[in-house]
Amino acid sequence: MRPFPLTWLLLALPALAWAGGFKHVDHEYWVDKYDRYFRKNSKHYFGPGMDWRWFKAQAIAESGLNPEARSKAGAVGIMQIMPATFEYIRKKNASLKSLEDPKWNIAAGIYYDRYLYDKWEFLDTDNLQRLFFAFGSYNAGFRRVRQAYNKSRKQHEAVSKWEQVQGLVPGATRHYVKRIRKLMRAIL
Repeated sequence: MRPFPLTWLLLALPALAWAGGFKHVDHEYWVDKYDRYFRKNSKHYFGPGMDWRWFKAQAIAESGLNPEARSKAGAVGIMQIMPATFEYIRKKNASLKSLEDPKWNIAAGIYYDRYLYDKWEFLDTDNLQRLFFAFGSYNAGFRRVRQAYNKSRKQHEAVSKWEQVQGLVPGATRHYVKRIRKLMRAIL
């Protein structure tokens, strides 16, 4: 019998963690070796008032904090950034060196989160709701989430909460934002 390759086991670890019970963002299961990058970049791009663990929860939802993660679509690393998106980000922020390096991958992901967060500045809502819209945009693309927002405005007089839009975005995006929120809910 052939043994399982180590890479298969590493890719399966996040799924195995879920099988053993829910693990919130601060659970010891999730490595803390990248926390300094989440802290630093959260503070740099969002200011000291933003809880850096939102971005760690996002990375857990994206890759299970696996720096070797590769999606079928070609997304790379902990924050699952597409190479074309990374090149776009680098044009705006040349200090980001490598998509492959967890330090720069996390920085690029949080930078892109801020870019998307700013695109939702017209919302009459709190910062946390804007962050949910940014996460949804990170997953499905800004245009797709904006289309869902526009449809929701036809149903509601004022749209200011993710819950008013989530039913109109792709199911994968709805579950993605829900997973990030669930990872954080245990500590809020």
